Amino acid sequence: MHQDLSEVLYSAEDIASCVQRLGAEISADYRGEKILLVTVLKGAFIFMADLARCIDGDVEVDFMAVSSYGAEAKSSGIVRIIKDLEAPVEGRHIIIVEDILDSGLTLKYLTRNLKSRGPLSIEVATLLLKEGKQQADISCKYVGFKCPDEFVVGYGLDYAETYRNLPYIGVLKPEVYS
Repeated sequence: MHQDLSEVLYSAEDIASCVQRLGAEISADYRGEKILLVTVLKGAFIFMADLARCIDGDVEVDFMAVSSYGAEAKSSGIVRIIKDLEAPVEGRHIIIVEDILDSGLTLKYLTRNLKSRGPLSIEVATLLLKEGKQQADISCKYVGFKCPDEFVVGYGLDYAETYRNLPYIGVLKPEVYS
């Protein structure tokens, strides 16, 4: 797997430090409040698990599965909810935990969908933000890293369901996914 990467962007140590910083920010912002972390499967599950452990406070987690990519490397913009939340969101503080904010089309749909369910608040925490790639206006309060416009894998991010288990984030060589 390592030979499929052109470079490592963020080491395991970089990621751990970043997640601790984000956890501290969220802890300070929601002191005394209960938070529901909503994670979009599958890419963000590792980030969410680490982030939840770094938040000092009352945290519940739930999962959604959505599809906007299919078998492609780019989002189609058409979102399907494959697995919905089990927990109610009405009257709760929601933080959507994303692995990567790219076009923002999926996140815009998801945010609009969750807002219609009556939460107290909705914020977004993303590990990676690809600057300049957003096609939708998304407010992202918690950003881990600003990421170059590359195809990245590792730490939960995949290509064709592989590379998720890498402890770092690297750039996939174009010949691997072309």
